[in-house]
Amino acid sequence: MAFDKKLLDIVACPVCKGKLEYDKTTQQLICKADKLAYPITDGIPVLLENRAVPLNEAV
Repeated sequence: MAFDKKLLDIVACPVCKGKLEYDKTTQQLICKADKLAYPITDGIPVLLENRAVPLNEAV
């Protein structure tokens, strides 16, 4: 299932409440402010702080 980019208008980083950017290549939502990447599983963003990966470790 593909990620619906319309969700970017309503989702926010759970840590700082800032905007997220979609990385199509890695299928992640990126928070540049916190330098965190959130996975997208089956088209659903997993916006849980404990599932976030630091950008320097994100795949």
